[in-house]
Amino acid sequence: MALGSNTKFYETPNHPFQGERIADESNLLGRYGLKNKEELWRAQSELRGYRREARKLLGQTVETDEADEFLARLKRYGILSEQDTLDDVLSLDVTDVLERRLQTVVYRKGYANTPEQARQFIVHGHIVLGGQRVTRPSMKVEVAVEDTVGFDENSSLADELHPERAEAQE
Repeated sequence: MALGSNTKFYETPNHPFQGERIADESNLLGRYGLKNKEELWRAQSELRGYRREARKLLGQTVETDEADEFLARLKRYGILSEQDTLDDVLSLDVTDVLERRLQTVVYRKGYANTPEQARQFIVHGHIVLGGQRVTRPSMKVEVAVEDTVGFDENSSLADELHPERAEAQE
């Protein structure tokens, strides 16, 4: 599908003005440094897709390779742990999906002082993943390549004494 198409990759809430839901969303936006609610709704839609797939696979009477591939994909991205099963997919929370975003990984590794700063570092091209510069904060990071996250060697932030990094090192 072309990126310029008219298809949204998320669903908006059915009831736009619910105080409790709005407060929960605002809390998540601040905690994960999301730019807007659309990013949160995309993560929620992604989670709904995982649950839908798990329910479909649980409903099948015959064990298939499809279920194993589905679980392997979620484990590769760190959304599920190694011992989790299809039933555990149904109990996932949106935070499980948000924790695997590059922006969150950069913040959790201590490369940035805030999630917002992590987003800025990524968008401005200071962060590399496996030696490749990445400028998408929403990119999901696989567990296997999580250790390759770092500053671009050509970035001014690669210097340990850079003023923006001084606070993060403490």
